[in-house]
Amino acid sequence: MIVGTAGHIDHGKTSLLEALTGQAGDQRREERERGMTIDLGYRYASLEAGAPLTGFIDVPGHERFIHNMLAGAQGIDLVILVVAADDGVMPQTREHLAIVQLLGIPRALVAISKCDRVEAIRVREVQAQVSILLAAGPYAGAMQFPLSSVTGAGVDALRQALIEAQGEIRERSRRGGFRLAIDRAFAVAGAGIVVTGTALDGQVQLGDTLVLGKLGKAVRVRGLHAQNQAVAEAWAGQRVALNISAERLELAQIHRGDWLLAEWLHGPTQRVDIELHLLASEIRSFTHFSPVHVHLGTQDVSARVALLQGELLLPGGRMFAQLQLNAPLQAVHGDRLVLRDHSAQRTLGGGRVLDPYAPARQRRSEARLAQLQALASTDSLEQALPVLLANDEGGLDPQRLERQFNRLRSSWNLPANVQVVATRQGPLLFTAARWQALKQAVLEQLAQFHEQEPDQLGPDRDRLRRFAALPLERSAFISLLDELLASGNILGSGPWLHLPDHQVRLSEEDEALWLQLQPLLAQGQFDPPWVRDMARSVAQDEAQVRLLLRKLA
Repeated sequence: MIVGTAGHIDHGKTSLLEALTGQAGDQRREERERGMTIDLGYRYASLEAGAPLTGFIDVPGHERFIHNMLAGAQGIDLVILVVAADDGVMPQTREHLAIVQLLGIPRALVAISKCDRVEAIRVREVQAQVSILLAAGPYAGAMQFPLSSVTGAGVDALRQALIEAQGEIRERSRRGGFRLAIDRAFAVAGAGIVVTGTALDGQVQLGDTLVLGKLGKAVRVRGLHAQNQAVAEAWAGQRVALNISAERLELAQIHRGDWLLAEWLHGPTQRVDIELHLLASEIRSFTHFSPVHVHLGTQDVSARVALLQGELLLPGGRMFAQLQLNAPLQAVHGDRLVLRDHSAQRTLGGGRVLDPYAPARQRRSEARLAQLQALASTDSLEQALPVLLANDEGGLDPQRLERQFNRLRSSWNLPANVQVVATRQGPLLFTAARWQALKQAVLEQLAQFHEQEPDQLGPDRDRLRRFAALPLERSAFISLLDELLASGNILGSGPWLHLPDHQVRLSEEDEALWLQLQPLLAQGQFDPPWVRDMARSVAQDEAQVRLLLRKLA
């Protein structure tokens, strides 16, 4: 289990973790000098004898360091909301609570700290404030623990609640590729570079090759720690430290916000479709194309938000939206993110990633919105796939779907009506009915071409593609033509494509002109005449003669 703190500055988050774990926090010189937590702090401790180590992440409470708090809050299983009995609910209490709710953290406990400084009646007043604060959200009725980190009163009760919660935390699925959002990177003498973070998906073993950062640099796992213990394998839901190596790998190349991923999962993107939720506490409506900061994993990226179902989103409202990012982001379907205003002063809302590879065009079309509705209503690829296929005329790229859902194709259960079409650029998915309809459309368009151009044998492949105007990439169109040619529904005469029953027929005028031209060609033998000379000889326009000869050829 991974436990994180949340709460206003100077409400005793660091002191509480010290009381729970027996380990001091604020190790940095700046933190000791200023008497406040600035960056993330990490501790590991057994809550009871013989129990596995629990990971604790301490976050700063100051409003200027919300970006650090966001980096630490990703991937935790339980949050301890700390509210000081003397201050009560404060601005960062509300903002931290909104963030952990937006991130979908499943469980919360409340610590009413500094109870040794106030009377019992004040403790009850603060508990009432907290109950009202939590009443409308997912943590309504969360257990509250009045305590003092100085005297130790109430700390054991909180520890016991954590022990009980640890037995109830659902283990995360290890299916899919390994994903770790890096929150620290440092060098260890004799070992090299170590990166740490919370494993969000999959599993990793010693000797595995992963890819690092936006450029996808391949690195090898030389050493591995999970929950502060040396291991041979680690998996989703654990705090993980990896000793990595690669040619010309330098510590300066690695930053908080980078990802460490399975090789096949690497796919940075700068357009992401999300389900956006604007906080009800916002005093202004959210307008189309507003600038924001996007926090996902440990990454902080600026972006603009294109609203897809209107020009305005009211406080408390939800709407499909597209993030147009100023730097590459790594995401999969279902990831939670938080949006803050462009000056990074306040939290606006958040959302859930629906499609990390969003289209640049037709993003507001009925077909696209139907796809987003299907993606928002399920986490299952198989359940969303029928709607995705029904509303995508050009076919779906299975490699993109693998990255979108973090599931290799070998684990899919495709419906019987889904057809995998091989193209030169890779496979595409269509429903069998859609693929057949595309074939029929090509045949109909080719018949129309013959009707409009009866004196031509037929178009070549690219001309037929332009004429048919189907929503297919060239590689998919060529695969479709190859199937039609293989079945005999279309014939090829050299580069020209035509229906089996189509023949070039000359008009009476063309037949008469050909009778005049044929002797001139015969007389030329091995030195054929120029077209202009033939036209002059029969007193006909050169363009008409040239067109007839092209037909005959």
